[in-house]
Amino acid sequence: MPIELKMPALSPTMEEGTLAKWLVKEGDDVKSGDILAEIETDKATMEFEAVDEGKIAKILVPEGTDGVKVGAPIAILAGEGEDASIAAPKADTAPAAPPKPAPEPKPDATPKAAPPPQAPVETPAAPPQPAAAPRAEGDRVKASPLARKLAQAQNIDLSAIQGSGPGGRIVRADIDAAGGRAPVTAPAGAPTAAPIAAGHLVMPGPFEQEIPHEEIKLSNIRKTIARRLTEAKQQVPHIYLTVDILLDALLKLRAELNAGLASREIKLSVNDLLIKALAQSLMEVPECNVAFAGDHMFQYSRADISVAVSIPAGLITPIIANADTKSVSAISTEMKELAALAKDGKLQPQQYQGGTASLSNMGMFGIKQFEAVINPPQGMIMAIGAGEKRPYVINDSLQIATVMSATGSFDHRAIDGADGARLMQAFKRLVENPLGMLA
Repeated sequence: MPIELKMPALSPTMEEGTLAKWLVKEGDDVKSGDILAEIETDKATMEFEAVDEGKIAKILVPEGTDGVKVGAPIAILAGEGEDASIAAPKADTAPAAPPKPAPEPKPDATPKAAPPPQAPVETPAAPPQPAAAPRAEGDRVKASPLARKLAQAQNIDLSAIQGSGPGGRIVRADIDAAGGRAPVTAPAGAPTAAPIAAGHLVMPGPFEQEIPHEEIKLSNIRKTIARRLTEAKQQVPHIYLTVDILLDALLKLRAELNAGLASREIKLSVNDLLIKALAQSLMEVPECNVAFAGDHMFQYSRADISVAVSIPAGLITPIIANADTKSVSAISTEMKELAALAKDGKLQPQQYQGGTASLSNMGMFGIKQFEAVINPPQGMIMAIGAGEKRPYVINDSLQIATVMSATGSFDHRAIDGADGARLMQAFKRLVENPLGMLA
């Protein structure tokens, strides 16, 4: 009896995925544990393992297919001793959904052919002139902003033009073709039209894009980032608090620790120490180690720090669990392993889902200060800028010191400004006196 291989749920939130790549082909023998395919979820690209033994009789979903629902059949596995050629026809009947679209047009075609009176309705739509009326919404002619500007610059009456865009919308091509008065080259060469066109380089619309470009398909990860960031900015009232922090003591301690850890081939980064400082700050100010959940909140008793990592597909946040109790050497080792898995798209759901607060460091890019977007349901995120030499008043005298700006973004529904300020004070104190977080 052939076995249907179905799209697996590779994370608790996964509803659909992209079948990124098949690692087997029809006719291949597989055994339990073999990697069959790579599946792109909303967070990472993960491997799909075989559970049963058999032969790949039929691949139902080709690689590169988007939006494959969890539980949908993606392949047929012929059982032990069963001929794949016999199983293949059964596979054709099982996934009737993909092939059915071919037969379905035929029944649809007969109803369309049945009412011939509809044919005359289509013929009046063919002449362009009578269709001018539907273009107006009230007294307004439907036209793109660029078309309106070009028409105004060239003294062209929009009401006399039949639009070729969606729903009869007038677009630039219609203006260029109107009356032969305005050749295609005229707007670019005319002194008045050139600034008008330049002012509309900001994507006039999905149906009218004349700037040379490449259309890039969004990955599932990028779609999720776009959706979640939009929701965060729309639904979470952010409050931002910034402090300047002296880094010289931390940099000195880091150099001493790295000298002592050299024999173990461990090299601490500034980010490793900042993860530790944020985790301990959350323990000192538990009012900020929270998640807002409608009519209640969760206050966490440990600090799991989500660390923003940039990967080719977008941004992902692997988690250092129990960062408040781990040594900085353990944090450093774990962070390197998680970052490598993230870049390879091999993170497991438990390695990036959850977290009680986040840290995003853009100092390595020379960014002085920025405000990060909260990652719901977390209540805060710390944005780290670059450490740089600045004039700074120390002990009532102006000196040159290495100073870093850190900005905390707080969910104001769950965290009051005073509590956020206390967390920023604790973070500043621990970074400026780093021996305290190693005790």
